[in-house]
Amino acid sequence: MCRINPKVDFAFKKLFGSEENQDLLIALLNAILVDEDQIVELELKNPYNLADYQAGKMSILDIKASDQTGRWFNVEMQVGEDLNFDKRSIYYWAKLVTEQLSEGMMFKELKKTFCINILDFNFITDVDAFHNRYKIINIGTGKDDKLHDVFELHYLELRKFNKPYHEIATALDRWILFLSRAHELDKSHLPSELVHDKTIVKAIEVVDRMFNEAERQVYETRMQALLDIESKIISAWDKGMKEGMEQGIEQGIEVGRKQEQLKIAQSLLEILDIETVALKTGLSVEELTKLK
Repeated sequence: MCRINPKVDFAFKKLFGSEENQDLLIALLNAILVDEDQIVELELKNPYNLADYQAGKMSILDIKASDQTGRWFNVEMQVGEDLNFDKRSIYYWAKLVTEQLSEGMMFKELKKTFCINILDFNFITDVDAFHNRYKIINIGTGKDDKLHDVFELHYLELRKFNKPYHEIATALDRWILFLSRAHELDKSHLPSELVHDKTIVKAIEVVDRMFNEAERQVYETRMQALLDIESKIISAWDKGMKEGMEQGIEQGIEVGRKQEQLKIAQSLLEILDIETVALKTGLSVEELTKLK
């Protein structure tokens, strides 16, 4: 069985954001992208570096890369539920667009940017598909006229993926199965649907021997922090509901939420920057600055 959970962002960053595993990132992205957008080569813009993380320079564990045509990619794994993740995704897409242009460059030099968001929670309501792709289209015609073909946003919701092994048919199926059920996979006894995919086999082997002692400590700390945050969010909802029974449902939930928002924010500020905590909690930067 895989001893490391690849959904934990620190593990995900090392697995797909390390120079020696660029083939895994290329395989994952090609499984997500349509045929005409397939990648041949990648350059990592913020490769995994344990020292950077320990120095507090990697509070956001996304992966930035560009391909052989100059297109940019931002890949992120998100475990904790974030109901404002759409705004967060657009924000990071916009940052990646502006990072492309150095002083003196022309707008015509901007390249298409892809944001790939892998979520361990259900986010898009009323849609059963686990993979949803967004582009800018002409609303009047309902068509993509390629006039604004500089943006593509993907959401992959792991909890919507419920295919049994015998229905695994595509490369994307195999990657989502790996990310969702790594704890079930034994490299010595892989199901036939996975054993022929060399990149999946390599990913399982890499995860199995991923961390040295220092990295394992960081991983375990990160994993515990995510569990603590999830527990506090659940507690916030429970407390809000309890106070709602005593004070009136609507008013009570709001009071409970505000109090617990501040407690959750205090915990998040220990591991994330203020802007990210603001996106996650709904609190203002001013409130968080005072809190910090």
